[in-house]
Amino acid sequence: MNEDTLKGEGRNLGGKVTEAVGKVTGDEATQAQGVADQIAGNLQQSYGAAKDAVAQGVGPLADKARTFAKERPWATAALVGTLALAVINTLRGKKA
Repeated sequence: MNEDTLKGEGRNLGGKVTEAVGKVTGDEATQAQGVADQIAGNLQQSYGAAKDAVAQGVGPLADKARTFAKERPWATAALVGTLALAVINTLRGKKA
């Protein structure tokens, strides 16, 4: 967990409180601000999670792909074939 993830969680929680206050008081502007803060908090959390994922590197993802290819060679071949057709059609200018 990094600073962005923690700040995002805090902003999301604050937004929930602000939204609740807006509902109780009947103030739609306060309620809308609370929802906006929740959205911003969720975005900041996602950004922090993405930073963590990049920091960990692609090693775990490559290991999962390698394991999948060993366990399911036919499914892997079908997936690669489908992707190859999509690339060929894209290069030719056809819609997939």
